[in-house]
Amino acid sequence: MKYMLLIHQGDAPTPYSPEDWARLSEDEQQAVYADYEAINETPGVSPGLQMQPPETATTVRVQDGKTLTTDGPFVTVKEALGGYLLYEADDLDAAIELASRIPAARLGGAIEVRPIVEY
Repeated sequence: MKYMLLIHQGDAPTPYSPEDWARLSEDEQQAVYADYEAINETPGVSPGLQMQPPETATTVRVQDGKTLTTDGPFVTVKEALGGYLLYEADDLDAAIELASRIPAARLGGAIEVRPIVEY
């Protein structure tokens, strides 16, 4: 089964915020990079992409045939999606185990594991 792992950054420090990132020691920062590299090299993982911060987003809606755009998403920063990856696993337990290895899960964020519909 294929799963999408949606990475919600929450309070997890990232290099996008130098102040927050500096809360981590150099060793912790290097461990985050190494963890993501190891996850991306895990068999069955199709690395996704990291997204720019939520404040760079544009939300698009169509009402009465008109395209409407709004700066930013309609979620709080803590809820914002920071990235994703795809994982082909034998079962949900394997996907959960991989999700638990994603640094954001232990640094203040959360990982949503969602099965992919295959046609």
